[in-house]
Amino acid sequence: MATRGEPDPRRRPDQDVEGGVRPVTSEEPVTTEDTAATVAAEATTTTVAQTPTTPAASPSRLQKWIAPVLLAALLLTSAGVAGWLYFTDYRTDQQIDETARQAVLTAAADGAVALLSYSPATLDADFANAKSRMTGDFLDYYTQFTDEIVAPAAKEKQVQTSAAVTRKGIVDIEPDTAEVLVFINQSTTSRDNPDGSFTASAVKVVLEKQDGAWLIAAFDPV
Repeated sequence: MATRGEPDPRRRPDQDVEGGVRPVTSEEPVTTEDTAATVAAEATTTTVAQTPTTPAASPSRLQKWIAPVLLAALLLTSAGVAGWLYFTDYRTDQQIDETARQAVLTAAADGAVALLSYSPATLDADFANAKSRMTGDFLDYYTQFTDEIVAPAAKEKQVQTSAAVTRKGIVDIEPDTAEVLVFINQSTTSRDNPDGSFTASAVKVVLEKQDGAWLIAAFDPV
């Protein structure tokens, strides 16, 4: 038995006399395992903090990539449109040379003069000349109109007309059709008006090409 005042050899060092458990203080020795765990944790934290993150694509970078793609698409579209225009318009114009244009202008002008010029003494020849320059429904209309209206009036009242073209220009021209604007001065005399009258007018002449000849298909005052 231990004597009073001497420590009991059966008591653990970590137990005090009063509470039975001796508190651990900051002066307790640090083990090797604790040190290794602390270093590993700090290294992991440092690695995570220093690992760079991949930046997301910025709007400006996307715009730099998209702009060339859009430009290429626009260029391809423009090339397609240019090709279509070449085959629809340019090649058509190439097939219509200056000789063809002059033929159209001449046919429109000469046809207008023949249609608006006649004399009582030469009605049949004048009408035949005009009809040879016409085609289609307009030829049928002119034939009926001259037979029923013009010829009787010209013979009865001695009506004589003479037309002259002052200006002409092509409105539209295709390989087989054309439109020409013709400006005409026309004088008319008769038994009742020997001094005559004078009129100026503009007419749109529509022509069709048949067997190599340009014929009047419509004659519309404007």
